[in-house]
Amino acid sequence: MTSAPAAALLLATIAVVSLLGLYKMPRLVERHLLRPHGLARRGDWHTLVTSGFIHADLPHLVFNGFTFWAFGFGLERHLGTPLFVALYAFGLLASSLATWLIHRHQPGYASLGASGAILAVLFASIVVFPDASLFILPIPVPIPAPLFALGYLGFSLYAGRNRIGRVNHDAHVAGAVAGVLFMAVVSPGAIGHAVQSWLR
Repeated sequence: MTSAPAAALLLATIAVVSLLGLYKMPRLVERHLLRPHGLARRGDWHTLVTSGFIHADLPHLVFNGFTFWAFGFGLERHLGTPLFVALYAFGLLASSLATWLIHRHQPGYASLGASGAILAVLFASIVVFPDASLFILPIPVPIPAPLFALGYLGFSLYAGRNRIGRVNHDAHVAGAVAGVLFMAVVSPGAIGHAVQSWLR
């Protein structure tokens, strides 16, 4: 982990802040919910960022934490810390701005979660490492990382349409697109190489 300091710091921050909000300081969650409707009038622009460091429940935190751990550390080592931080920030802001754009006329809508930024990391990672796989217990066989990414995105689309919880499911698509776009800019040949690898 010492060679991926940003990933380690981000994961620790997300875990600590989320656990505090869930079990010790519930007002922390309410204060940092992203509420697109009336955002400019209230001036709580900070929630575009801070909502991405708090989770709605423990399963949401654990799944996002596992995904980030599985893909973020190796990606930072490959890209280098400055590019990795830029990717994470781009994914977080892109997903939050997409949420504002989609839900800005819905007074009751509020959401939180790091999933948008983590989807950016996940999709950037499968571009960089197209043949990667991971184990998820109790499944006894490795799961191809691209299949895991598509499954995560597919569930997000389903959950977003069915308004499941306060998780920012709509941000996941924007985060995934942001991750691919980021890699298209910083490493234009990587996407073509990844596609060729997936088609083999």
